[in-house]
Parts: sequence; C-alpha cells; structure tokens
Amino acid sequence: MNVLVLMKMVPDIVEELEIGADGRSLDLDAVRPIVSERDDHALEQALLLKERNAATVTVLALEAPEVDEVLFTALAKGADRAVKVTGLEPAPATAAAAAVLAAVLPKVPNLMPVDLVLAGCQAIDDLDGVLAPSLAERLGIPYLGIVTGVTVEAAGGGDTASVLKEFAGGTRGRYTVCLPAVLGVQAAEKPPRYVPVAKVRAAMKARTLEEIPAGDGGAAPLVEVTAMTKPEAAGKAEMLEGDPGAVAAKLVEILAARGLA
Repeated sequence: MNVLVLMKMVPDIVEELEIGADGRSLDLDAVRPIVSERDDHALEQALLLKERNAATVTVLALEAPEVDEVLFTALAKGADRAVKVTGLEPAPATAAAAAVLAAVLPKVPNLMPVDLVLAGCQAIDDLDGVLAPSLAERLGIPYLGIVTGVTVEAAGGGDTASVLKEFAGGTRGRYTVCLPAVLGVQAAEKPPRYVPVAKVRAAMKARTLEEIPAGDGGAAPLVEVTAMTKPEAAGKAEMLEGDPGAVAAKLVEILAARGLA
C-alpha cells in the first residue's frame, strides 16, 4: 500500500505579520514558516496506516523556506521517502499548487500509482480548503474531507478504506471510499508524534531529499489580491481595571447606560 502525504509551510501567526513591499502579500522574510498543523496530522495518520498495513509513506512538499527541515523531520518520524518540488515562486495560489502537484506526481520515480493521498483539509493561509479536492478532481479520483480517522482493510485486496468524517456539532459519519482517493485530514486518530532533534539531525546526515522540478504545470489563481492592509486601530476600546467585583459593577453600569441591562 502506497500513501502520499502533502505538506505545506505556513506563517507562524504567533508572531506579528508584516505586509510586503508590493502591498498585496505578506513579507515572507519577516515571518517564521512552520508546517501546517493539519498537514502534520495527515502525516501522523499516514504513519498509523504504515504501522497497521505495512504501507510505504512518501511525503512531498513544494519548495519553501525551512521546508527541508520539515521533510527530514518526517523521515525521522518514519516516512520512507521525502520529495521536494523545486522551481516555484514562494506561496503559490491554491489553484496553481493543485495544478503543479497534478502535473508533477506522475513524474516522481516509482511513486504512482498511490492508494491514498493525505493532506490537511485546510491551512491558516488557505481557509477555503480547496487544495485537496482540486487535486482529486485533476487526478480523476474521489475526495473526502474533514477526516478524523482512516482504516484500510486487508480483505478485498485493500481497494477500499473506511473513513471517519466529522460534521458540525460533533456528529461523525463513517464512509467507505474506493481507492485510490484523496483525503483532507482534520485530525489524526492520535496527536502527531514527537521526534527528538537528535533523530532529525541523524536523518539529515543519513538520508537525502529527492528533488523534482515543477515545470510549467501552474494555473491562474481563482482570486486576485489587489491590496492588503493591517486592521486600523479604532481607539474605541475601554479597558476595565480593578478586582472582579469592581469590574462587574462597571460593566453593568456601561450596559445600563446603553439600554442593554
């Protein structure tokens, strides 16, 4: 069984975000890139499948700052291969990324066909969550999103997967999906495993990253950003200070003055 995990670098929003000189994008030199949280869960789900089904796990990411460390970390956790797609502009639009991936995957040696493609169902800089379904459409295979668990049964040749999907309100449903398929992972069945820094460094010394050029498989973005600005400080906030009783009394006074209490 072959499992492919797509990983993406996103800005760390713990730090202040700065707008680039073009006024239409983030200043990537001023942000700290980290792996998308849900992509990390997708990797964990793939590793769980490897442990249960003796699967081969390949991780693939588009070239981005600090992506090498993320790929080596995936190898240290237990992934079998790590592939980096080179020759792209930083942070391509979702449609372009999906088009590049669809064009590149058949060119990666000994990769296709894969049984499962796992990716995060969305990222903090791509809340529409259309990368995985767009890729599935281009590959001509099924897609299921908001996934929180995957089981592949050996019976029947392993050509179907039992997938747990989450809905609003905590409701979950179980689906049988024909393979190959693309799954948008919201959360793995277990938290992503920790790997010591020493093990990552050992992987950097003993393993290599495979590289493949992106080529000209991009697509025009579906949305064009014409301007980006920081929120303006309105200066209308009032901070209430004092002990809880004094703050509560002041809050009641404010609400009463506005006819809300």
